[in-house]
This record gives sequence, C-alpha cells and structure tokens, in this order.
Amino acid sequence: MQHSSFEIQYKSFKDASELSEQDQFLINETRKIATAAYAPYSGFKVASLAQMENGTMVHGTNQENASYPIGLCAERVMLAAISTIAPQVEIKNICISYISDKQGSDVPIAPCGVCRQSLVEFESRFSGNIRLLLTGQSGEVFEFNSVSDLLPMAFKKNNLIS
Repeated sequence: MQHSSFEIQYKSFKDASELSEQDQFLINETRKIATAAYAPYSGFKVASLAQMENGTMVHGTNQENASYPIGLCAERVMLAAISTIAPQVEIKNICISYISDKQGSDVPIAPCGVCRQSLVEFESRFSGNIRLLLTGQSGEVFEFNSVSDLLPMAFKKNNLIS
C-alpha cells in the first residue's frame, strides 16, 4: 500500500489593497455586481466576474427559485454567458464575491462542487490555467493560480476517451 496526498497552494492577502490595481478593479466590480443577484430566499447573493483574454468582462449572479433545486449559481450563469457570446475566447481571471443578508461578508467564498467541476471543464477547453480570486465584500482575498486547484482528481474529457 502507498499513501498519497494532494497539496493545494494559494496566496492569502489581508485585503484587496495588497493586490495590483487590475485585481482591485476586478474585486470591486465583482462586489458591486453581487447586489444584482436574485436571492430572495437565502439572502445569499453571489457574483462571478470573468476577465477574458481579449479584455472583455463577463459576469453572472446566482438566480434562486422557489423550487430550490432549479436555482443557478453565479459561476454557471457566467460560464453559460461566456459560452454564448465568446465561446472561443479564453478566460484569464475569475473573481467571486458575495453579500449575505444574515451574516457578515468578510471572508472569501469558494464555489460549490458543481461549479468547481464546471470551471475545470471550461479551463480544460483551452488547456490553460484560469486564475481565481475569492473574496467577500471586505477582508481577506484568496488567489489560486488555477481553478483545478479547487478540485483535485476532477473528471475531465480524457476520462471519456479510450
């Protein structure tokens, strides 16, 4: 028997002021976009903003529904928009933030499992890394060099090809 493990590396910043002006812009825009989320049931509004290779910005917000299972996460709304308007343009950076009506929004938020799989799928389309910034409305910011870091052993297209 052999023991194995995964190591996930990321950078943690005290707040957005420790990042570049471009990253601060992405974070501030994402924080603003979160206010547009449709979350009347949970009060948990999430926004995702992608900076494309060509400089275009595409965003998404979570969309709740009274029938909870059919709601959509911000990340998948954003990816669907990108697939529709710019399917051949690579994503360079993604920022995710949130606002909670029930608690503070000062710690980074991470995508759910379904969104992690969706992000990895999109990253694998271009065989490159998508850099990820995770944050709340204030406070600490996490930076990952690849969305794949959030989902070790992801199911990918090469699992389907024999």
